[in-house]
Amino acid sequence: MVVRPARPHDLADAGAVTEAAYRAAGLAVGGYVDALRDAGRRADEAELLVAVDAGGAVVGSVTFCPAGSPWRELARDDEAELRMLAVRPDAQRLGVGRALTAACVDRARELGFGALVLSTPSVAPAAHRLYEGIGFTRDPTRDWSPVPGVELLGYVLLLD
Repeated sequence: MVVRPARPHDLADAGAVTEAAYRAAGLAVGGYVDALRDAGRRADEAELLVAVDAGGAVVGSVTFCPAGSPWRELARDDEAELRMLAVRPDAQRLGVGRALTAACVDRARELGFGALVLSTPSVAPAAHRLYEGIGFTRDPTRDWSPVPGVELLGYVLLLD
């Protein structure tokens, strides 16, 4: 598996993978489905990274949001943000999510950010374990709800 910036030919598959992963987790609701599918917009307005398998198929994607990206929701000026981490359901638990997250950590360090932040659903214990295993810590001051019934937990990774 290789993690790299998305290329134009990856965008449809990245959107499909994101939607499929969020549907499998019960998180693809309402108008959010359009945002999940629209990998092209994320690539234009942030940095879209993909994980591809040995055959070149997209098995995961993540949106890395540096300063100035309209996709940022929690990040402060000196922080980058990770959004919409998604792994194709049949590729989960194979290290894809960890590799995509590590690529975001590396990118944040490369750009000189002091921290990387993210929010994740309160009902996603596997995601919590992933992020905590990498070194993210919970920051309850960043918890929020984008729509009624969806509670998101804030996480922060301080970068040295």
